[in-house]
Amino acid sequence: MRLSGLICAAVAGAIVATAAPAAADPFTGSSGLGDPYYPEDGNGGYDAGHYDVTLDYDPPSHRLTATTRIDAVATQALRAFNLDFAGPAVRTVTVNNMPAAFNRNGEHELTVTPLIPLLPGLPFTVTVEYSGQAENTEGNGWTFAPSGGAFAAGEPHSATSWYPLNDTPLDKATFALHATVPAEWEVVSIGVRTQDEVRGDRRVVSWEAHQPVIGYLTTVAIDKFSFLEQRRANGTPLISAFAPNAERNRETEQRLPEILDFIESVYGPYPFEASGGIYVDADIQFSLETQTRPIYAPWTDLQTAVHEIAHQWWGDSVSVRHWSDVCLNECFASYTADYLWPERMDGLDVDAEYRKTIAQYLDNTEFWQIPLENPGAGSEFTSVYYRGPLFLHALRKQLGDAVFFAAVREFNAAHAFGNASIPDFRKFVQSKSPTDLTGFFTAWLNQTTPPADEYLYPGSLRA
Repeated sequence: MRLSGLICAAVAGAIVATAAPAAADPFTGSSGLGDPYYPEDGNGGYDAGHYDVTLDYDPPSHRLTATTRIDAVATQALRAFNLDFAGPAVRTVTVNNMPAAFNRNGEHELTVTPLIPLLPGLPFTVTVEYSGQAENTEGNGWTFAPSGGAFAAGEPHSATSWYPLNDTPLDKATFALHATVPAEWEVVSIGVRTQDEVRGDRRVVSWEAHQPVIGYLTTVAIDKFSFLEQRRANGTPLISAFAPNAERNRETEQRLPEILDFIESVYGPYPFEASGGIYVDADIQFSLETQTRPIYAPWTDLQTAVHEIAHQWWGDSVSVRHWSDVCLNECFASYTADYLWPERMDGLDVDAEYRKTIAQYLDNTEFWQIPLENPGAGSEFTSVYYRGPLFLHALRKQLGDAVFFAAVREFNAAHAFGNASIPDFRKFVQSKSPTDLTGFFTAWLNQTTPPADEYLYPGSLRA
């Protein structure tokens, strides 16, 4: 995610059951996985493999009617389990095509009791039908656009506003969307478009993501979009959509093949089968790295596009284990957009830029008060943007270019389509350096005061 300039100025396939806290009933999946910031996110007892969402949306009335099918595997015996869902009223739930009892509780819990208990190691399918007025979350999920359309976007949560799921970074799954809207409207989502046809006065569109994805990285966008279709030299299809008042961003999006080529040269092959962008027309203060096809706010510029595409490697393919690890996402995306692109594409002296920034904020206590590792619930989207690039540039100078770029590329490849943590990253980088990096990492990631000069100005930065 990249915040608007106003906000930035203001702030200057795991096995899910193994991570779950103990449930009171050993045959009931836990209602949360104990994330240090969002302990009720996700659910224990099963591992989701695929989501298939079929929805019908009427923009004038905001009525959403949908069915979501979840293919999963039980990781323990289950007489009951939870899904995360905060959307419209649930009409029916079935498990393995048999009626199931259900109730809604907490902020986003849908507790399901199958007719026949589930056995560990066996696959099962749960289908949820729901219908009602979609609610405008104003950038925390389902969001109304001024044109009358709608889209889903928000971090760390958004998916629960429009379909039930295991809403945790620890349980990635493939995803498919089948949407029906009035014929004059268009539908965009993530992955590859597999259907787009008009049937009388209705349009039916399908999108499929064949690589696993986290809930907040899925999206649906409904508007009277125009499209830009491009293709990379290797054949990867690039489909980008522009809301009626977002056409001014078309020139930026035409550079997407160049952006992908550049980031690929730094971090390795692009991990997904498609790419693009969704340029909405709504008053949101962030752009978001929805997988393969980011959601872009009206204020988007080239730097923002580079940031969100960098997230396809850092955040989407390699995702956080816990939200306390958010620097793994945002520090790398920010460093790519704010330092690497200007350095290599525009010839900027980033060493000079680094020294200038340090000099400007060295005595600013607020600049240093939120740590990069474990910044705290509610503060996770702050210092990682403005101090994260400084940390990575100092680490690069500490290691030297050859070691730094080889290490981050190897680390990313080793965790592709999975999860990683800041402690994982620290341990891996240390394995590539003969120098003890404990003091360096502690100073940059854990302290709430400026690092000592030896860590502020390592390597060639000493000059």
